[in-house]
Amino acid sequence: MTSNPITVTAAFLFTVAVLALGYAAFGFWTMLIFTSGFVGGFVLWLVFPATQSFTAIRIPYFLALALFALHRVEEYSMGFFERLATITGIVTPDTASWQVIMLILLSVGAWLLMPILVMRGYRFGTYLAWTFFAAMGITELAHFIVFPWFAPEPFAYFPGMASVVLLAPVAWWGMWRLSRGA
Repeated sequence: MTSNPITVTAAFLFTVAVLALGYAAFGFWTMLIFTSGFVGGFVLWLVFPATQSFTAIRIPYFLALALFALHRVEEYSMGFFERLATITGIVTPDTASWQVIMLILLSVGAWLLMPILVMRGYRFGTYLAWTFFAAMGITELAHFIVFPWFAPEPFAYFPGMASVVLLAPVAWWGMWRLSRGA
């Protein structure tokens, strides 16, 4: 199934908007990490253009969503953003800042809306599914691939690492289900 040029343009602009907000909120280096999920999801959506039924991705989606919530709790309680600020030199913005609010509304808000869009057969919904699973299954691997280099001891625990062990494989399962088509 080929995508409508308007849908592709909307998905591209959505990706750019999320990255711009990520840059405004957290700076270049953190935005670069976001890129793997949003640009990666966009590219995967173009490479695997079949529209998948929500039934096929329902279990990995809800499981990944629950694990993402657990992951955010781990990051928050273990001081992830403070450690990130130390690495990047960018002070973590207030959660009530316009950049953070808009970033959450665009990314997480869209991921929560995605099931409805996929169930209705909208290609933009499939794009959002790809960005969700790519963000959870690729971007979150930074907790193992990037952040350990900045731990106080070489390859020590970095906040968020424990929950990614569960989150990433579930997201890979979701990407596998998406890649199979309807």
